[in-house]
Amino acid sequence: MIDKGIVQQYLATWNATGAERAALITEHWSPEVTYTDPMAEVSGHDGIAAVVDGVHAQFPGFVFTQVGDVDAHHRQVRFRWGLGAEGAEPLVIGFDVLVTDGSGRIRDVRGFLDQLPT
Repeated sequence: MIDKGIVQQYLATWNATGAERAALITEHWSPEVTYTDPMAEVSGHDGIAAVVDGVHAQFPGFVFTQVGDVDAHHRQVRFRWGLGAEGAEPLVIGFDVLVTDGSGRIRDVRGFLDQLPT
């Protein structure tokens, strides 16, 4: 069974920069990770770092937060997230599904965007 805490590590990765983010990726993401959402399709640690850098450049100062509950079974978890100014209502809301590998690290991410700023 998957540890639902992986969602917090996932969101922490998106919010981190520099050495902190590199450490989170190394610890919680498989080297063979694949990531697909409407805006990107990447693989590996470098691909994840590049996508996170792109979001930081497009939305400087914004943070990712969990929206609602986490649903999990076997080695997969689904959840909604928000992106916006800290303490404010999120401008972007999405829905992601994470699948972990045998050691509990993120192996595959499928992301969807539910709400975008106009």
